[in-house]
Order: sequence, then structure tokens, then C-alpha cells
Amino acid sequence: MRQIYFTEEGLEDLKKRLEALKAERTHAVGELKKAREMGDLSENGYYKASKMKLVSVDRELRDIQYKLKYASVIHKEHSDQVSLGSKVTLSLGETEVVYDIVGEYEADPRKGKISNVSPLGLALLRKKEGELVNLKTPNGETSYTILKIA
Repeated sequence: MRQIYFTEEGLEDLKKRLEALKAERTHAVGELKKAREMGDLSENGYYKASKMKLVSVDRELRDIQYKLKYASVIHKEHSDQVSLGSKVTLSLGETEVVYDIVGEYEADPRKGKISNVSPLGLALLRKKEGELVNLKTPNGETSYTILKIA
């Protein structure tokens, strides 16, 4: 099976979410039990809502357990090339942006974390400081210059 890459921080966040979901599941089971005790289930909106909540929690639990089963922590070694786990400072004209290259399940562009399989992440991989990276976007071609790799 394929590996799912995480930073140490991302893996810890996933484990915390798993523990929170386990507690949430206990609460959801209690709510479902209360709803069942109310009688007629065919017209009981509280029962239907409680059941859907439990289904949602169980689905997310399975998803997280799957990710943890195949999780692999990124051990970044200092390199002069962009790779999984790199922090990259890019120049886009007069604007500078900083991105962490992370696994696909940890990506969050609003927090500056882009996936290694995203178009920009793929274009950056194996590039060195000073190199120009061209990326085709819906608005045309965009050029980034790699200023720093950490």
C-alpha cells in the first residue's frame, strides 16, 4: 500500500483529532440511545439527527485510522533541492511568499502548506535556490523564483 506523508506536527494533530472524535463518538452514542427511548422512530427527528451524527463521526474515525495506518513521517535532511518537508521562500515579482511542502492530506494553502502533488508543489520539487519555476494557471503563466530553501 502507498505511504501517506505527514510532518511530525501534522501527525500529532491527526492523533489529537482521533482522540477528540473518540470522545465525540461516546457522546453521539449516548444521544442516539436517548432518542431511541423516545418511542416512535419513524417520525422522530431527534433520532434521525442523532443517527446521522454518529454515522458522520464513524466515517471520520475510519478515515483517520486509515491515514494513521499508512502514515509515514517526513524526516527532512538539509538539502539544496526542494523536497517533501522543505520550507520554500518564493518571489513572485515584488511579492514574497513562503510555503511548506507537505503531504497531500496535510496541505492547507491558507496556512502556507502546499501539497507535494499540487501543481506548484510538483513544479518546485527537485529545484534549487535561484531557479525560475514557470507554472501554467487559468490566468496565464506565472513565474516564481526560488529565493531560499530551508
